Amino acid sequence: MSDYTPPLDELRFALKYVADLPAVAALPGFDALGDDLVDAILAEAGHFCAEVVAPTNKPADRQGTSVKDNAVVTAPVLDGVYAAYRGAGWPSLTGATAYGGQGLPHTLGFAVDEILQSANMAFSLLPMLTQGVITALGRFGSEQQKNLYLPRLISGEWAGTMNLTESQAGSDLGVVKTRAERDGEHYRLFGQKIFITWGDQSYTDNIVHLVLARTPDAPAGVKGISLFIVPKFLVNEAGEIGERNDVYPIGVEHKLGIHASPTCTMAYGDNVGAVGYLVGVENEGLRYMFAMMNHARLAVGLQGVSLAERACQHALDYARQRVQGGVAISQHPDVRRMLLTMQALTQAGRALTLASMHHFDHAVHAAAEGERTRHQQRVDLLTPLVKGWCTEIVNEVTSLAIQVHGGMGYIEETGVAQYYRDARIVSIYEGTNGIQALDLVGRKLLMNSGAHATELLADLQIIVSQCREAKLTAVAQQLERALGLCAEAVRDVLAKSSADPHHAGAVAFNLLMLMGTTAAGCYLVKGAAKAAELSLSEGDESGFYSRKIGIARIYAEQVLPRCHGYHEAVMAGAGSIMGVEL
Repeated sequence: MSDYTPPLDELRFALKYVADLPAVAALPGFDALGDDLVDAILAEAGHFCAEVVAPTNKPADRQGTSVKDNAVVTAPVLDGVYAAYRGAGWPSLTGATAYGGQGLPHTLGFAVDEILQSANMAFSLLPMLTQGVITALGRFGSEQQKNLYLPRLISGEWAGTMNLTESQAGSDLGVVKTRAERDGEHYRLFGQKIFITWGDQSYTDNIVHLVLARTPDAPAGVKGISLFIVPKFLVNEAGEIGERNDVYPIGVEHKLGIHASPTCTMAYGDNVGAVGYLVGVENEGLRYMFAMMNHARLAVGLQGVSLAERACQHALDYARQRVQGGVAISQHPDVRRMLLTMQALTQAGRALTLASMHHFDHAVHAAAEGERTRHQQRVDLLTPLVKGWCTEIVNEVTSLAIQVHGGMGYIEETGVAQYYRDARIVSIYEGTNGIQALDLVGRKLLMNSGAHATELLADLQIIVSQCREAKLTAVAQQLERALGLCAEAVRDVLAKSSADPHHAGAVAFNLLMLMGTTAAGCYLVKGAAKAAELSLSEGDESGFYSRKIGIARIYAEQVLPRCHGYHEAVMAGAGSIMGVEL
């Protein structure tokens, strides 16, 4: 047993009434998806993760990983967990049926992923990276590559990794030095990659590394990067495992958190060269890799929600048991402020993430091309908000969890410090939140003159109307103010960025936080408005609906006022930031 209880009621409610899963189920290919199936999948995922995965979280963190004889040694407590995960069929949940997957929506898949990530985030990174490889190969791989790799990746028989970063090439991938030399029908790769999550393990029969590298005659910069499949073991056309490829882990990082996830330095071609197979055409690798990265960025945003959920549970349990002044500290007003703020931020993050996946599924499965395009534009806009905002708030939530514990929170034995340590990476990897903010302003606002943001704000205004109809007047007023601040900030960025080359970069982060706080609040309140309606039609014996309404009020009173500060920082521009000498 563990101290984690999957929030099944919260997930069911958010899926049905915030992410509108019934509308997703009406898309082509999802005919069999009904409430009973959704409930069964969530219940079984909750049981598996609570009973099998969650108990490994703390001991795996202590045991960590190492490298011995050119192979990663994983935490012993995880032995057998991946085999059980694969045996239960979880890797194939959202995989394409053409390649052996179950073909269920990613919206539902993200709800299951939240449970797994809360149970053990370090372990969950292994299937998460595999999903990214599936996405990239599904979009850009050849038919031969799809037929060879996708069935085995989707089943979980093989795993996948993404290899971008080098010591001199972090956010600036234009200076990647790993080289790929043509050798007949394939290439041989030479170089090193760092920060490779789950770069090696013995749980799967093979590992499919997607690697960015340069061919000898490639142009300089980002226009000269190609993408290659480099398997750990070479395979024939039937997928039968052959000899070991010339790619090995030569070290793992000693990190602040996610200790059970091996973050590897990978050496390619130290002997005869690592055999690699080109994906698509040469010099288009960065575009292909972004397909993988964008899915991963949404998944990392979900990690923020998942860790926040577990921290909330841990802190609430402690506060109910800890007695000071003759009462449980959960009755002290300031502790209640912290606990309820944590819950409001977490539930808002969940609402934002699952609402985004609604558009993700429509972008893939909607029948009309225009509908697919419209939903993809919304996914593109929401991705930096999901990744950026959800990973910022988890640092706050896990910090508050420690604060609720007082001095005991600073002691590793209580376990809550692990969530704080694990959470710190999520605002850094898969593109720092500074990069997410630049993406929001540079690609998602300026490139379309703010049209997509204007459409989003108009759609969120509909939620304000629903809120008023539900008699949540004070909440609606706070949301309307926040939406007005967003609209004004967007107009200001559009007006000033062309004249000042530093303006967009200086205000981008605060704009991201303004829009993220507002959008997440709107989706949270969408659920509260529905809860108000259901409480009238169904009653509320359990108090679930009244809590949804109460959490929305907490968000409106304790979180939405932050929008004024973000707005003021955006309107201040770049002058002071660029004017002070460093």
